Amino acid sequence: MRITVNSICVALLACAAGWAQKAPTMPGIDPPAAKPHAAGRGAAAPAPAAAAYPSPKDLKYPPARSPQMSPSAAFTLPNGMKVLLHEDHDLPVVYGNILVRTGSVLDPPERIGLAQLTGTVLRTGGTALKTGEQLDEVLDNLGGTIETGIGLTQGSLSFFSLKENTDAVLLLLKEMLTQPGFRPEKLDQARAQLRSSIAHRNDKPDTVAQQELRRMIYGGDNPYGWQMQYATIDRITRSDVRSFYQRYFFPANLLFGIRGDFNSAEMKASLEQLFADWTPQQKPVPEFPKVKNAPSPGIFLAEKRDLTQTNFAIGQLGVQYNDKDFAALEIMANVLGGVRGRLAERARGKGNPAEFKVRWTARHDHPGLFEITGNTRSISTVETIKAVQEEVERLRTAEISEDELRVAREAALSAAIFDAGSKDKIFTSLMGDEYYGYPKDFPQAHQKALQAVTRADVMRAAKQAVNPANLTVVVAGNAMLFGDSLDRLGPVAKLDLTIPPAKPEAAELTDATLAQGKQLLAKAQAAAGGADRLGAVRDYTMLAEYLISTAVPSIGGSKIIQMDRWVSPTNFRQDSSMPAGRVSAYTDGKIGWIATPQGWGALAGVQSKQVLGDLFRVYFRLLLSDRLEGRSVNAIDDNTLQVSDAAGQVASVDFDPQTGLIRRVSYDTPQAGGQPIFSEDIFDDFRDIGGVKIPFKITINQGGRKFSDVVVTEYKINTGLKSVDLAKRPQ
Repeated sequence: MRITVNSICVALLACAAGWAQKAPTMPGIDPPAAKPHAAGRGAAAPAPAAAAYPSPKDLKYPPARSPQMSPSAAFTLPNGMKVLLHEDHDLPVVYGNILVRTGSVLDPPERIGLAQLTGTVLRTGGTALKTGEQLDEVLDNLGGTIETGIGLTQGSLSFFSLKENTDAVLLLLKEMLTQPGFRPEKLDQARAQLRSSIAHRNDKPDTVAQQELRRMIYGGDNPYGWQMQYATIDRITRSDVRSFYQRYFFPANLLFGIRGDFNSAEMKASLEQLFADWTPQQKPVPEFPKVKNAPSPGIFLAEKRDLTQTNFAIGQLGVQYNDKDFAALEIMANVLGGVRGRLAERARGKGNPAEFKVRWTARHDHPGLFEITGNTRSISTVETIKAVQEEVERLRTAEISEDELRVAREAALSAAIFDAGSKDKIFTSLMGDEYYGYPKDFPQAHQKALQAVTRADVMRAAKQAVNPANLTVVVAGNAMLFGDSLDRLGPVAKLDLTIPPAKPEAAELTDATLAQGKQLLAKAQAAAGGADRLGAVRDYTMLAEYLISTAVPSIGGSKIIQMDRWVSPTNFRQDSSMPAGRVSAYTDGKIGWIATPQGWGALAGVQSKQVLGDLFRVYFRLLLSDRLEGRSVNAIDDNTLQVSDAAGQVASVDFDPQTGLIRRVSYDTPQAGGQPIFSEDIFDDFRDIGGVKIPFKITINQGGRKFSDVVVTEYKINTGLKSVDLAKRPQ
C-alpha cells in the first residue's frame, strides 16, 4: 500500500481542522468558554482569553505494557512435526515460519560454511520439479514469498501468502522442504558470494574489531568463534549439502508456526493431509557445542595503516537470556553507553568526539558477549580505552544514581516493548521461546525483572559478571597516529589479518569415487560421439564472438572476436581482437609467449596460469581425461565429477542427466594482484561437427555474475594444423 505526499498533506490538514474545532482536554481542566461576538456590521470581536493548556510535563501516561499472545492451537502432526497456530483476522493474509534445529555450529571444522550454503541453495536451487527462477515466477503470480536460511543455531523457511492463495503457497513450501533441487550452478553461485564476503571481510575497520573480539573470546577453534575460509567452502560438495539436509531436515526436528486469517481446525486438517506422505526419520540432533569460559585478556592491535581514526571493541564472555542477573546487566550497559551514558558524557567533557555502543548480546542457548564498541580520533585512542576501563571499574565499586537507574530502565523497557511492537514480532518471539525451551511468559517475566532492578542490584551484578582484568581489547587503527603508545595499557599483541589464499584442492579420492568417475566420463564420451571419435580429433579451430556483460568494469558492453586453435597434445593458441588492440598468446604446455600492441614477451605469471588453465579445459582433452597421464577423474555425485592433474589444475564438470553431455565446467581463474575468482562455463546449443557434438553457445560467469555470452561462429576439426603454425608470433 503506497501513501502519496498529497494524501499525507490532506490527512495533516484534516487533523489541523479537527484540532481547531475541538481543543484537547485533561481530567479536571475545562477548555475556555467561547464568548459570543457582538452583532451588527463593523462590530469588533473581543480578543479570546489565553487558553489554559497544560504543559507537556504534566501529561500522564499509563505504564507501557508488553502485548501478549497465545497460540490458537498447538499440536504435533502424525509425522512428528510440531505446529503452533494463531488466528488473526485483521487482514486477509497468512504468515508462517518453519524453524529447524540446526545451525552453523554443526558445521564440520573442515567445511565451515556448509550450513549457510545449504540454507541459501535450499531456496535458490529450486526443487526436483522446478528451478529457483520458476519458483520465483509462480510465487510472483500468487503474490507470495518463500525465504530460507540457516544461522548460528537455527534454520528457517518462512512464507507469506494472500489468504485465497494459502493452499498453493503451502504446497510450494512443502515441495521446497521435502524435494530440494540443490542445483550445482546455484551452489557455485552461493559459494562465489561467500568467497566475496571472505575477500572483503577486512574492509571495514569496525567489522574487523568486532570479528576479532569474538574470535579472541570464543576461540578460533570453537564454532562460535571460527571463521569461514576459502578452503573450507571450496571443499563443500553438492553431496555434502544433501547429506547436511538429510541429517537435519526431518519432521520431528521442525517447529512450524502459522499466523493469519484462517480457521485453526481447517488449517490443522490441511497440514495433516499435506505432510502425510513426508515421514523420514533420523536420530535426535545432538546438543549444540558448549562455550568455553576461558578468558583471553589483553591488548590486541589490528594494524591498518590506511585509517585516520581508531575503531575498538572491548569485551568479555557474557550471559544467556535466562541468567538471573541479565536484567540488571542490561541496565548497567545502558548506564555506561547511549547518548546520555557515562562514556559519552565523559568524552564530551574532554572534547573527544568518540562514539560508544555498549550491549550484552545475550543468547537463548549460549553465553553472548559483553561488548563496548565504537570509534575515536587516532590521537585519543589510549585515552579513550583507559576511560572505558575506568568507567567499568566504577560500576563495580559504587552504586549508580537514581536518575541513571530511571533513564536506563526506561530505555531497556522501551527496547523490550519495541521488540514486541507488532503481532509479527510477538509471534516470532513466541516461536523462538518454544524452539529454545523458554517459558511462554518469558518476555513478560523479563519486563518485570527490569522494573524490579535496584541500584544495589546493578553494582552487585556488575561486580560478579564483569572483571576488568579479563577484558579483551581489540584496536583497529594506525598505531603511528596514536597520541600515546598503546603499550601504556599493557603488552600489545599484533593480530594477523591475512586471509589464507584460495588454493585449488582436489576432492578426496577413493576406489569407489574413481570408478564412478570413469563411468560418468564414459557416458559423456558416448553422448558426445564416442571415445574413439573424440580421440581421433588431432586439431581444432574455433572462431567465436564474446559479448561482454555491461556490468563488467572497463570493457563492459564490448564485443571481442577470439580464435582458439589447438594441436594435439598440448599446443594451444588464442588470438583476441580486444578494444585496445590485438592480443595473442601461445603455449606448448610448458613455455610460451604473449604479444600485445606494446610488444611481446615470455608467457609468465598470471597470464601463463590463465592460458594453461584454458589448455587443461580444452573440450576434447577434458572429455578424454581418463586417458591423459597424470589426470584423476573423481566422482563428486551422480552427475558431477572433478578432474585434476599433478600440476594443480582442478575443474568440476557437471553433466546433463538427460543427455549425458557436459552442462557446466567450473574452476578458479587466477587474478593479477588478488585471489582467484570462481568461474563457470555453461554449455548449450550442441551441434554435430564431424560426428562429435560441440557446444556453440557458452555463458561465462565469474564471481557469481555473468561475464560474457560466447557465440561460436565457426568450428573446424582435423584441418591439418601444425604446431609450428601456432608457434609463429604475429609480425
